[in-house]
Amino acid sequence: MIRKTVLIPAALLHHRVHLHTYTYLFTLIFVMLKVMYHFLLSQVSYFATCACLSNKNEYPTFFRTIPSDYHQSKALAKLVKQFGWTWIGVIRSDNDYGIYGTATFIEAVQMEGVCIEYTAAISRYNPLEQYHETVNIIKQSTAKVIVAFTSFVDLEILIQEIALQNITGLQWIGCEAWISNAKLTANEMYRILDGALGFAITNAVIPGLKEFLSNIHPSDTPNNSVMDEFWENIFNCTFTSQNATDTNKLCEAAKQLSDINNQYTDVSDLRIAKNIYKGMYAIAHALHDMSICPTAERTQNECIDIWKTRPWQVLDSLKKVNFTMMQGESIFFDGNGDIVAHYELLNWQINQEGVIHDYLSLFFPISFKVPRSVCSKSCTPGTFKAAQKGRPSCCYDCILCADGEISNTTAFVFFCHRKTPIVRANNSELSFLLLFSLTLCFLCSLTFIGQPSDWSCMFRHTVFGITFVMCISCILAKTIVVLIAFNATRPGANVMKWFGPSQQRLSVFILTFIQAFLCMVWLTISPPFFSLNINSYKHKIIFECDLGSTVAFYIMLGYIGVLSALCFVLSFLARKLPDNFNEAKFITFSMIIFCAVWLTFIPAYISSPGKYTVAVEIFAILASSFALLFCIFSPKCYIILLKPEQNTKKSVIGKK
Repeated sequence: MIRKTVLIPAALLHHRVHLHTYTYLFTLIFVMLKVMYHFLLSQVSYFATCACLSNKNEYPTFFRTIPSDYHQSKALAKLVKQFGWTWIGVIRSDNDYGIYGTATFIEAVQMEGVCIEYTAAISRYNPLEQYHETVNIIKQSTAKVIVAFTSFVDLEILIQEIALQNITGLQWIGCEAWISNAKLTANEMYRILDGALGFAITNAVIPGLKEFLSNIHPSDTPNNSVMDEFWENIFNCTFTSQNATDTNKLCEAAKQLSDINNQYTDVSDLRIAKNIYKGMYAIAHALHDMSICPTAERTQNECIDIWKTRPWQVLDSLKKVNFTMMQGESIFFDGNGDIVAHYELLNWQINQEGVIHDYLSLFFPISFKVPRSVCSKSCTPGTFKAAQKGRPSCCYDCILCADGEISNTTAFVFFCHRKTPIVRANNSELSFLLLFSLTLCFLCSLTFIGQPSDWSCMFRHTVFGITFVMCISCILAKTIVVLIAFNATRPGANVMKWFGPSQQRLSVFILTFIQAFLCMVWLTISPPFFSLNINSYKHKIIFECDLGSTVAFYIMLGYIGVLSALCFVLSFLARKLPDNFNEAKFITFSMIIFCAVWLTFIPAYISSPGKYTVAVEIFAILASSFALLFCIFSPKCYIILLKPEQNTKKSVIGKK
């Protein structure tokens, strides 16, 4: 049930009396708030965490001293992402607390790229068979991480059933409703929750509380039946002589609560009590602020009589409350009636003395290391992800790359190590631009596949010419940088300023623009077009692309050949420069293969009839692209991945 204590004639502080009333808590609050809204009665809650209560359009008079579940849900999503768990299960209480909290968590965790295998709802009011169904779901699932957004009593039944079936090896992530409750470690349940992680409401020390509780005595409040009943239960005695027996003696006046240790005098866990403490102080400060009467208002008789306050006056005063607790925590309400969220990250560690809620070191019971929870393992180089039909995006198959396809591993390796000397040497920007150009070269081979049309015929040759010139331009710029860098080390040389990063980018742009201009002229004068070849075979008609202007096609190829030859000559001259890592030697080898491929392409292209012409073009594109990729980047990848000790500035620029 909910007990409401009238603090002032317009402010209420509600609190939970029995734990088993938890299911109805939010429903009762909602009903109560709907009624209080019409009277502008303020309510300060220390236990209601539903994010829905932050909606000031529906609950304008609601305040709370406990953080909204919105922040906890976001934090749990970040926690799951932090440990790389992309495949999880979610269990929630079948009430407003579980529904609203889980909805926010699922939205947040999916934005982090995490997939949810299952969501199950539990309630202690449901038949035990439904708990068995949830346990079966857990047994059959592949997720090793479970986020439980439940109350303590709902989860306790589930953990007991899991312990009976001896299901271990799971990493539990908890919410504030149960993660700080040591009762779940009783009996055999500790084996299941060992190593659990979660966020809890921050604990606190309330100065003077233990002394106050220890010094309470019935004589201080005569005729207080509640205090008398409490005292009789604590000391197993009676204040009425007629009820005295051998086992139930008269209460002794000398007895003190400080003589015993029980739950009432235990102040080691004041998480909820601290929120009550803050709520009481918030109302007290609101009343104090209302009672302050400036001189000008006093003369005009506009001061507020604290015992005749209006509900709207208390509401306005609570909105403006801002004070600092003795522990140093600032208390104020934002526009939604919420306070600043503070949580403690707890990690359950079980020892011989019981459960320890550790705040610093993290302990995982599964092989004493961070457990893995993924739907599919990462694909190895040379494979790509293929989505599994009807399953979340985290579940996929790793398929081998087909002939002519390239994985993105090289670009990924370079990006991850972009700040290392081996990548930064010789302008890393050019290296990434070259990788981008090579990707386009591999992709342009796809334009030669399928039934041709006028548009595809123009597009395939244009893209082919421009992307390859961009590649060769990047390589040419890198070769020039090697030559200039070596000459710049000689006394009196200051040539590097004439070919800095800006000039390198400009040279790539100009050389590529020239090829683009040649292609535009070609497309304007006599562009390639779709044609029917009836001459190569007597009984077959072949769909193919006619070059339109053969001269323009060979001019485009000739421009690529001129740049390749120039690049080969410069790299050949720089191949013996005395740097430990001289990129020119690798460029030289790549250009030898590149030029050899395209020199053999011309006679093969001319002599190939019909459909074989396209096959020759595709082979030349892929062979030359692989040559550039392998010869230039594989030495760097070798050092990055297998010889990291050589990936230093001294090793890269040192002399042999």
